[in-house]
Amino acid sequence: MRKFVSLRSVVVIAAVALVGSAVSASCQEAASAAPPSVTVTRAVAKDIRPSVSFTGRVEAVDKVDLRARVTGFLEKTLFREGQDVKPGDLLFSMEKGQYQANVDQAQGNLEAAESGLSLASIEVKRQSDLVAKNAGTQQALDLATAKQQGATGTVAQLQAALEQAKLDLSYTDISAPIAGRIGRSEYSIGNFIGPSSNTLATIVSQDPIYVTFTVSQREILELRKKYATKAADAVVYVQLADGSRYPQSGKINFIDVTVNQGTDTVLVRATFTNPDRTLIDGQLVNVSVEGDQPQKALVIPQAAIQIDQSGPYALVVGKDKKIEVRHIEPGQATGTDVSITKGLTADEMVVTEGIQRVRPGQVVEPVEAKSGL
Repeated sequence: MRKFVSLRSVVVIAAVALVGSAVSASCQEAASAAPPSVTVTRAVAKDIRPSVSFTGRVEAVDKVDLRARVTGFLEKTLFREGQDVKPGDLLFSMEKGQYQANVDQAQGNLEAAESGLSLASIEVKRQSDLVAKNAGTQQALDLATAKQQGATGTVAQLQAALEQAKLDLSYTDISAPIAGRIGRSEYSIGNFIGPSSNTLATIVSQDPIYVTFTVSQREILELRKKYATKAADAVVYVQLADGSRYPQSGKINFIDVTVNQGTDTVLVRATFTNPDRTLIDGQLVNVSVEGDQPQKALVIPQAAIQIDQSGPYALVVGKDKKIEVRHIEPGQATGTDVSITKGLTADEMVVTEGIQRVRPGQVVEPVEAKSGL
């Protein structure tokens, strides 16, 4: 009885397994019969501005290193490091006692010399009157005249000494010569500073600001052919370190008049507004130079482009819904899109999602992306 029950159980299990296998095979056949779904986007013609990229450097329009012009002890620092300053803002003040004393002394010496000149002038007049009346000698008049001329020279010298003393006194106050942002102070109050000291602080202008980059001779010729416009008409954009584009566009305002013989490149400079102080002197950026006139180009999403040993390609869904490998020549990238110079025609559908699930010649079910180009 045990053997009969066991054999019956085996038969039932085997029947269930056969039925399950048949159902599974049927499901697999049904699944294989349904073409896989892929997301596609149509290649469309768009107006884009042709561009070329370079590596550039941000440079301040004006940059001033503040230095002491006379020797003395630093008495006051009258700014906050990193603040914006205007021309004429007082930044450093040195001790003035010695230089004020020099001014007072020079002023006294000048007044004494002016008194001597007045006496000499009076003597010249007296001797002139005597000679005119035949009561004096020409020799006395000549002597008085010589003294007057000497006194005049002394006054001139002492006037120059007074001006120099006043100038030295004015140098004890160091003011901003330009508008910009001031950096950190290199000296603390109480330090002895002078013309041989290092830079006290640096002022860098902020708005506008320059971006410079080098362009080879070959690239300049290509740009002229591509844009068919003057360099000044090109639009310049900057890409920041995080990959974002600086919102303000720039204009080329200078192309160097000589070529660097070592690199065969020409220095090009563009001007940007910098109201938010985003661009900083010395910053490394990517520069994109675009033409002033848009041009028609066929574009597809960058996600559709793959690369094999033969180069870039895209999977195209033909009219029979079969996958076709199409080798292409990408052009300029514009945001998430890229222009195609060869290999595609307008309105062809390229696969953007599901690329790994399909193979060439396979029938698929294309689903167009909701947000087209």
